[in-house]
Amino acid sequence: MAALPNTYKDPVRIAVIGGTGLRELPGFTQVASLSISTPWGSPSSPITILHHQCSHNGKVVAVAFLSRHGMHHQLAPHEVPARANIAALRSIGVRTIIAFSAVGSLQEEIKPRDFVVPDQVIDRTKGFRPWTFFEGGVVAHVPFADPFDERVAKVVRACGHSLEGEGVVLHDRGTLVCMEGPQFSTRAESNLYRSWGGSVINMSCLPEAKLAREAEIGYQMICMSTDYDCWHETTADVTVEMVMGHMKANSMNARRFVTAVLDELANDENSELVQAKHIEGSIKFGLSTPQAHWSAGAQERLNYLFPGYFN
Repeated sequence: MAALPNTYKDPVRIAVIGGTGLRELPGFTQVASLSISTPWGSPSSPITILHHQCSHNGKVVAVAFLSRHGMHHQLAPHEVPARANIAALRSIGVRTIIAFSAVGSLQEEIKPRDFVVPDQVIDRTKGFRPWTFFEGGVVAHVPFADPFDERVAKVVRACGHSLEGEGVVLHDRGTLVCMEGPQFSTRAESNLYRSWGGSVINMSCLPEAKLAREAEIGYQMICMSTDYDCWHETTADVTVEMVMGHMKANSMNARRFVTAVLDELANDENSELVQAKHIEGSIKFGLSTPQAHWSAGAQERLNYLFPGYFN
């Protein structure tokens, strides 16, 4: 197979962050592979550009794909260079991210292989992961009351429900607990998260969602349940073998779901949504440091993230 081109000239507005299996989606063609360097280092993997012909208008739409844990899943959750990932995607024009993640279920009704579109997050990471672009000479405080983009979520939910006759089971809302890892929960922790109202648990959502918000990118995660964590007394405790087994068995539904979402986002009616016009310019209201007092390094980093924004 010939190597893909390493450049792509047009802006790419939509990205998928997930496992390597989602790089090969039905109806999508790989057209480029971009190796990008950012002030925060290199992203987890090269960014693959995919082309898809939208079923609504016949236009060819470009989508960026990034493997969160690397091409061969060699990066532990705390090693994922989330700042470089988000900055690299924004640098090629991305303004909407669909993130995919395997999760453990904390509730009986969310069964293995069910999908969840979460609307809230509880942060149980431990501060090892860099989680902001605004440091080293500039401070900004960004609202995060609603960690996901509800407008994008509406599109995702509608697409999921449209596939219910084809085996997709979707839960419209839920609270995602993001833990540090890489170990799974203790039984006591799992039951604590259940008592807090947690719906599902993973190790991937943060700081990814926080950084997307800082970068003015609309972000929504699609979660696929692969196990009952370790709280369920009548099922085996979670193992990697269990997780991978359910992911493999449900991979067709996952690809079908993500493909439907991307196809709908490519509809002309969603043009302003995928450009995140509803949050464009919002970071300016969060800045606490007057620009005249930014450090030279901070100015350089933010000019990369927001070119021409602060001129």
